[in-house]
Amino acid sequence: MSGPVHLVDASLYVFRAWHSMPPEFEDRDGWPVNAVHGFTRFLLELLERQRPARIAVAFDESLDTNFRNEIYPAYKANREPAPEELKRQFAHCQRVCRALGLPVLADGRYEADDLIGSALGQVRRAGHAGLIISADKDLSQLLDADDEQWDYARNERWRADGVKARYGVHAHQVADYLGLTGDAIDNIPGVPGIGPKTAATLLGHFGSLDEIYQRLDEVPYLRLRGSAQHAARLREHRDIALLSRRLATIDVAAPLPPDLGTAERRAPDAAALDALCEDLRFGPMTRRRLMSA
Repeated sequence: MSGPVHLVDASLYVFRAWHSMPPEFEDRDGWPVNAVHGFTRFLLELLERQRPARIAVAFDESLDTNFRNEIYPAYKANREPAPEELKRQFAHCQRVCRALGLPVLADGRYEADDLIGSALGQVRRAGHAGLIISADKDLSQLLDADDEQWDYARNERWRADGVKARYGVHAHQVADYLGLTGDAIDNIPGVPGIGPKTAATLLGHFGSLDEIYQRLDEVPYLRLRGSAQHAARLREHRDIALLSRRLATIDVAAPLPPDLGTAERRAPDAAALDALCEDLRFGPMTRRRLMSA
């Protein structure tokens, strides 16, 4: 086994740059490119620091809808629609990655998390471990064996055996946990009245959401404050819990580019990089870094 395949949750870092970078950056046509500048700085720092031989960068291709909305139309409905200025910047960020020779993962029906999960399965089958670069707790459900997750901004790294210390449940229980608690960020409902501590306690005792429902009559007798009420809530909202778990479960069969292989980095395209620098009005320092990354 060689070094890990770096799997980057690009959308997280594009959104962070969109919210944190000043809006003074504009492309040649006067459109804002603050998110592109911030994302490119992050990406260059990662490449300079890690020099990965294998890397893929996953994007949310459709920022407003995906296959989960077919299951539950209210999924992420609490978010404002992505403005055109942001959609344009996502496209530019993909251009930056491709010009640097980095495989890009993007699909109109699947989210970046699904594409990372699918890619991780593919590279594992070829004998490689994965290094998931993201702070998103949902992605921890993918960790196994030698895989690792890296919250780049905080410089915190953990493996499957470190998930419980962070979230109170094991890696393979993360989707079940979100089925119980829901996720306000993604508008996943969960079971009303079941919070993180209760969910962790239930999964610690029963092991899985399915086992909780198979042994639901035991819940009122647990040494858990309000256990009878929790049992009643679980019984009443069973369909919501199962739906929420389905929404929170990463689809590891998402379609990947046919030429992805094990995500080998390709040679940069100097002409494409030069055109990007002109279009996005990158400064001389960023130009030099792009050309030598």
